[in-house]
Order: sequence, then C-alpha cells, then structure tokens
Amino acid sequence: MPLNSEELTRDLEQALAEIPVLDVHTHLVGGRLGARGLHDVLLYHMVISDLYAAGCPSAARLTQYPGWPTAEEARARLAEAIPYLPLIRNTSSCWGVRLILQDLYQWTEPITADNWQRLDDQIRQRADDRAWHHEILDRLNVVRTGTELARRAGGADDDRLQYALEWGFFARCQWGEFDTALYELERCWGRTPESPAPIGTGARPATERTIRTLADLHAAMRHYVDSIPYGQVLATAIHISTDIQFRTVGDAEMQAALERRDRAGVVERDTYASYINDAFLTALAEHGDKITLQFSLGAEPLPFETGSRLSQLTIAQLATMIGRRPGLRFQCFLASRHANHALCTLARELPNLSLAGYWWHNFFPSTIVQVMEERLDMLPTNKQVGFFSDAYCVEWVYAKLRIVRKQLARVLARKIRQGQYTRADALAIARAILHDSPQSLLGMTPRTLTSARCSGS
Repeated sequence: MPLNSEELTRDLEQALAEIPVLDVHTHLVGGRLGARGLHDVLLYHMVISDLYAAGCPSAARLTQYPGWPTAEEARARLAEAIPYLPLIRNTSSCWGVRLILQDLYQWTEPITADNWQRLDDQIRQRADDRAWHHEILDRLNVVRTGTELARRAGGADDDRLQYALEWGFFARCQWGEFDTALYELERCWGRTPESPAPIGTGARPATERTIRTLADLHAAMRHYVDSIPYGQVLATAIHISTDIQFRTVGDAEMQAALERRDRAGVVERDTYASYINDAFLTALAEHGDKITLQFSLGAEPLPFETGSRLSQLTIAQLATMIGRRPGLRFQCFLASRHANHALCTLARELPNLSLAGYWWHNFFPSTIVQVMEERLDMLPTNKQVGFFSDAYCVEWVYAKLRIVRKQLARVLARKIRQGQYTRADALAIARAILHDSPQSLLGMTPRTLTSARCSGS
C-alpha cells in the first residue's frame, strides 16, 4: 500500500539521515567546537535578532573570536534576554534552540529566570569535552566541515575541518562608511591572514600602513594575493554589496578619488570598491586552478546586523564579473529569497558559477523550501551545494542540519508524489547535493565515520 504524504516525508527524513553530509561553511574554532555555555546556543546572532525585534534592549553580538565573552558578559546578556523568550517561541530560530536543548541536553523545560543558570551549568560542563563535540558531528553524519583558516587554532581538529580564507572584504559596505574598500586592503597590507572585520561594529582600529597612491594600492594587492596559502585553503570568501555600482574605473580616476578620501561619499565608495574588486579578481584568476571564490550576496548592513536587499542591477553586474573570468570558480551564498530564480538562471549559463545552501536571511523553512525546489528544477546537481550551517558551535550545526533535512524531505516527497522522481532518484539527488558536489566544486574530502549515528528523526 503506498505511503501517504506524511508517511513518505517521515520515511525520507529517516533515509536522509543516512546520507553523509559535507558542511561547506562554518565559523567553528579548532579544539573548541562546542558551546561554551548557554549563551552560545541562546544568543546565536540569528536568535539575538529575534530577541531584539521582540524588544530586548541589546542587538549587538557578544564578544567575537579571537576573544570570548567573559562569564560576566554572558550572564548579563542571558539575564536580559530571558524575559523575551515567550515572545519568540514561534520563530524557526527558537525551534533550533529547542532542538539543541531537547536532543543534545535532554532539556524540555521552558527557560526562565529561575532555571537558566542550571541549564547554563549543564552546557558548560561539556564545553571542553572534545569527544562530545565530535560525537555530535558523527551522529549528524557530517563527514567534513569547512571553517575559517583563522579559526584553525593550531590544527587541533584538522581531521575534522577543512579551511577557507576570510580576510579582506573589498566589495562590502559598512554602515556609514565610504572608504571601506581602502581600509580593508590597508588592514591586510603587510600582515598575515586573519578573520575579516566584523559587520556593524563601528570600530576601525588604526592600520599600520595607509594607501595614498596607486603604487601603494598595487603593492598592497600583490601582498594580499601572494599571502593566500594556496593548497591550505579550498576557497577564499568575500561579500558583494548591492549598494555599490560596479563599473570599470581607470587609473587616473582612481588616483583622483584617492586624493578625495577625506571627503569621500557614495561616488568615491563605488570608485574604490570597483577598482579594488576588479584588481583582486583579476589577480586571483591567475590562481583559478587552486582556489574557489565564495561570495555572499543580498545582506546589507544595518546598525547591528543586516537586512536582505538585492537589486537587479547588481545581478547584471555580477554576471559580467563572473563571465569575464571563466577560469575562476565562483560560488554564491545568497540571502535574498526573491533573487534565487535569477541566480539560478545565471548558474545555468555561466559554467563557473555554483550556488550553495541557504544563507542568513534565507535560513527560514518556507524560504529553504522555495530555494530547494527552484534549484532542483533548474540546476544540475553538480552546480549546487545542499547545505552549510554558518554555525559558530556544533550545537547549531545540529539544529540547522535537522531543519534542512526536514525541508528537503518535504520537497522530495512532493516530487515523488507528482511523479517527477522515484524514491531512489530522490535519495541519489540528495546525496549528490549534500555529499558529492562539495567535493567536485570545492575539493572537500570526506572522512570515514566509525561511531554510531542517530537517525535525526
């Protein structure tokens, strides 16, 4: 007797848990993969945004790596957030919190002012239990995880992690700034690779060097591209802002804009970013056989985090950037639901463009379903990656992969019921986008799991 829709979806979700997964993008720290306390679960930046929207006074992220929140900072922010939890119990981010607490910590009580410290103590007891953190990944069937090179931390988890470089973000806007592209290049000039400047902090530490001439700019760019540790990283990441009007900028125009830096505005911002981004992509393309360029798109700065915005003009300009460099592989992390269809059409016609996962403002179940369905209908499996968590601790890898598997099961069940796929087709397609494409597109290498896995149901 054929399975009904609900039964088929449950059957597929259980089967999907047996497919090994490559998580292509996180911010995990080697040797410290897990949550340091309740704050790392409850105050993940997506949940902070929920809480802020509900009226919680603080919207900023906690102290970020390479620093860590002090116990005092974590306690104060948790105590502040707890009263607002009932107002966000409807959100999918709050669902992620519940999945973590129920499945990994066997906590089923509502979090209150009277009990949160007990839960915090329970999570802190596991903070340095590396075997526990590895077990979470193994139970998920995550067979390799990507993170920032700057978070390698001496290579303590090199058997679990592979690396991408996130360093200078020359085409990203920051709130209220007009010379960000220059500052980002100056910040890297003469230094070794490190994490990028955070979004929305408003802080700009002084740089060791200043770009005043085109000669300075080209020297800084040579240092940057030559400092990329090809062979140690699979990809390098940037953000492309929709606020920037990308165009061809000549040397004379750029030098004149440099001389106006102290009074820079929108015109100078676009000039700096266009020139520096073009120089970077041109130089990186010379190493196109050794690295992939990952770029995020569709999340623009607000005072604390970002909002989802993307213009059609940016999509056209992006097509030009990619089409001019056929020897460099590009991979997009998209945070704009409405633009997914357009990006799919680009990926159909640009052999060197692929799409990955559901980033930031796209990581909500209804959006994930739409993005999945469009990509599965429009793109070959080797042009799309089915998952990345963007997590800062393995607990959030757990929650996000559980949520994605549930949506993928729904999508595949619908396609089976309408006769588009057989069950065998559906699971082969899922394996292709979750496991095979990260290997062919990025060069990720799975590891063999020896420990038991959970079903994830």
